[in-house]
Amino acid sequence: MGDRDRLREYRGKRDFERTREPEGRPARAGERPRFVVQIHDASTLHFDFRLQVDDVLKSWSVPKGPSADPRDKRLAVPTEDHPLEYEEFEGVIPRGEYGGGTVIVWDRGTYEPLSHDRAGRPVDFARSLERGHATFRLSGSKLHGEYALTRFRGADDDAWLLVRSGHGGGRGGGTPDPRRARSVRSGRTLAQVAAEEEPEEAS
Repeated sequence: MGDRDRLREYRGKRDFERTREPEGRPARAGERPRFVVQIHDASTLHFDFRLQVDDVLKSWSVPKGPSADPRDKRLAVPTEDHPLEYEEFEGVIPRGEYGGGTVIVWDRGTYEPLSHDRAGRPVDFARSLERGHATFRLSGSKLHGEYALTRFRGADDDAWLLVRSGHGGGRGGGTPDPRRARSVRSGRTLAQVAAEEEPEEAS
């Protein structure tokens, strides 16, 4: 399936004459797959968790955000695939547009696929997601260590859990207050991005 087909839903939901979100031009993948976590203050305040799989970012909406505490099980709801260049997107999506609201890049980095079968043999990461369970190690500015995405048993594709693994000596608390959190891209908060960019939208 080509890039244009994989991003059809993404493009169909957006008017690129109004929003500054990337339309999704071909992008060269790096040696290690990327991930990004964006805070999105739309109709509801949530985190968007995205993993590069081949030439797109597979995406989940995580209402409470990823946690560094293995005891926390975070609901993750799949959304449409996004282009790789969306990793850089930060700004204000105009009111009335799909996902209208403010976005900041809370964390980003690379990840290492860790999925394997019962015999311990590596499993293709895209296939492990299709089967409903994928494990990976994040190396970001804020998130580090092993995580897993698991689809609810017997559920549709709209019900997953994002959990920090207890392996690897990880420790830490839950996700910080998203309204006080700062972007790793610009150092700005949601409020600062909104204050700086909304006047531009109105002009």
